[in-house]
This record gives sequence, structure tokens and C-alpha cells, in this order.
Amino acid sequence: MQIFHTISEMRAWSNAEKLAGRRIAFVPTMGALHEGHLSLLREGRMRGDRLVLSIYVNPTQFAPAEDLAKYPRDLEGDLAKARAEGTDAVFVPNDAMMYPERFQTYVTVEEVTKSLCGASRPKHFRGVSTVVAKLFNIVQPDTAIFGEKDFQQLVVIRRMVLDLNMPVDIVGCPIVREPDGLAMSSRNKYLSAEERAAALSLNRSLIEAGRMIESGEKRADSILARVRSFIEDEGKGLMRIDYASIVDAETLRDLAQIKQPALLALAAFAGKTRLIDNRCFR
Repeated sequence: MQIFHTISEMRAWSNAEKLAGRRIAFVPTMGALHEGHLSLLREGRMRGDRLVLSIYVNPTQFAPAEDLAKYPRDLEGDLAKARAEGTDAVFVPNDAMMYPERFQTYVTVEEVTKSLCGASRPKHFRGVSTVVAKLFNIVQPDTAIFGEKDFQQLVVIRRMVLDLNMPVDIVGCPIVREPDGLAMSSRNKYLSAEERAAALSLNRSLIEAGRMIESGEKRADSILARVRSFIEDEGKGLMRIDYASIVDAETLRDLAQIKQPALLALAAFAGKTRLIDNRCFR
């Protein structure tokens, strides 16, 4: 496994691989790798001749009051995990390289960033789309793999790639959960034992919503009312809901009635930690 810290090194490696006719699969991450990230690497391993991982905590997707400074970092552990998954190259840039002095160019995806996390975290997706566009330009992948836990992010990246004619196939992979159902996240490390137990209410509320839909309930307001009360009851006062929405899974526009494909998306705070989860009904 090769580790690159400069854009020129990463680009030279990718150019050589592509000239040799090899297909590059790419998994962009902010590090603190867990089983969810590793599942993306395994998918990439199957979809390309060469597998590239990036590790970069991107400052432009954090608001001033968010957790950029304390975001979990474990480069040594991440590299060991990447090596064990057969990763061929890891790109580890720094801020000065990615955002040089007087940086002023951003990629903004419009409609699909207005709701859900885009409403709660202004400019978040501008930072995401900008850094992913830069990484695509540097790594030059043929395919890139993202997790469906960040479903809105996946929709945003697909829209950007389509609109800007980027020659990258975007692959979404299912949410990976802990044995008790909690969606895996690097931020789970922040949770106290009580907060972690309360956070299980998110996935349980999604399961409850699934039961309602399977029983014939199609009204979004009825489903969301049950979801909210479920999180409040099961969360034992430790959960504060940011949003609970049912939207079209492609446009992310609110739905009054369930019609496929529909996405039930949740964001809530367990203590000070913001968690997201979702379920797609196809």
C-alpha cells in the first residue's frame, strides 16, 4: 500500500495506473474508519483493479460551532485497517494543499441541498461537493463508493457528477449497523452509555415506520407523528429531534403520501452529538 501526501504524487500514480488500462475505485473519507467504511472498501475492491482511499477532515463542511477541532482522528489505525482490506493507495492531504491561500472557488448544488441536513447545516453541502470535486480531479477515479447513511450526500454527489459531466460512476452502499441496530458513525465515539442507549430510538422508529407502511399507512403526517413520539418516548428525554422527514428519494422533495422511492430521513441530537439515520422504501 502506498501513501501519498501531495497532489502531484497522487496524480502521477493515478495517471500511470490509467495508462496501464487499470480501473480505479475510490472511497473518500474523513478517517476514523469503522466497519461501515470498510464495507465501502470491500465494494471498491470488487469494482476496480486498483483501490484508493482518501483520509481528509474537510474544514469547509463544518460550521464554526461544529466539531471540526475534536473530530475523531486516528491515522495510524486507519492505515492499518486500509492495508488489511487490500487498499492500493491512500491519499492524505493537508488543508494548505486542498485550500491554498486566497482560495475562492466552490461547487454549489442547488435544489437537493435545500432540505434535510442542508436546511440545518447551511453551506455544509457546498463544502462536501467542493472537496469531492477536488478529490475526483486529483484521484481520477472510474468509480467512487459512498454509504447510504449519508443519503442526501449521495444524492448531491450524483447530481454534481451528472450536471458537470464528470466521468465517475457513483455507487451507494447500504447502511452498516452495530449488532443492536445503531447506524455506524465516527461520531458514535462521543456518546455516553445513556446517550448511546437513547440513540437506538432512531433505528427503532424507522422499523416502526416500516411496519406502518407495510400495514397500508401511506399518509406521511401520520407516519412522522408516530416516528417523533417513538423517538421521544424511547429516547427517555435524551433525544432532541432536528428533523424527521419523508421525501422523494431522488428529488428530496417532501411527500404527503408514500410513493416509491421514498426516503424517511432522521436527524437528532443525543446529548450534544448529532446523529443521522434513514430508511429508503423502494
